Amino acid sequence: MSQTIFVLEDDADISRLVQYHHESAGFTVRPYLAITQILSDAERQPPALFLLDIMVPGGDGLDLCRRLRLNPTLCIVPIIFLTARAAENDRVHGLEMGADDYITKPFATRELVARVKAVLRRFERPSSPSLLKFENVEIDAGAMQLRVNGELVTTTATEFRLLYYLARHPGRVFSRDHLLDAVWGDARFVTPRSVDVYVRRIREKIEEDAETPRYLKTMRGAGYRFEIPRAVPAPV
Repeated sequence: MSQTIFVLEDDADISRLVQYHHESAGFTVRPYLAITQILSDAERQPPALFLLDIMVPGGDGLDLCRRLRLNPTLCIVPIIFLTARAAENDRVHGLEMGADDYITKPFATRELVARVKAVLRRFERPSSPSLLKFENVEIDAGAMQLRVNGELVTTTATEFRLLYYLARHPGRVFSRDHLLDAVWGDARFVTPRSVDVYVRRIREKIEEDAETPRYLKTMRGAGYRFEIPRAVPAPV
């Protein structure tokens, strides 16, 4: 059964090009020229992935991304921006809004399809599901769910994979390049600064104070380390 991709693109020629190459790769594509129907259609039948332009009639792709990330049914569905906004600040902003990748126009169709496949691979459940619990944090790899203080916290697929990878290796220092290889799979597609964006988003979800993290530490000049505080023995 093919995976369905919702494509939001107001340029009909680009939309047809994207649709043709993804359908040739085995996907089912539902194209949208405007934002109007995409959210309600997705709530009825969630797609495998959203491919969103930013500047479109009837709304803003960034705002749609925000709404998708707040929607309990659709928050985990991967999102890729495909846009003419090429500045690094725009890319960082898109990732901060919850996108899993950010592709600028003009683009190579083979690379676009490859990046869609790469993001979908990140969404796959870990091959060896396990449950990690420490203090008030619970990471369920099988269900791809994060709970903090017993409450379910929504994450994107990429955020969850990065958190799970770091938490499975407590005490080890990982460079940004290592994390790109381990979590994203192909470091050509993202930059080391992308790792910083995702680390900040994870801290906001698991730390009591994201500015003074207890778990996800920055090691200056080296990268990041995940620490699981040891329980303090009760006084005798």
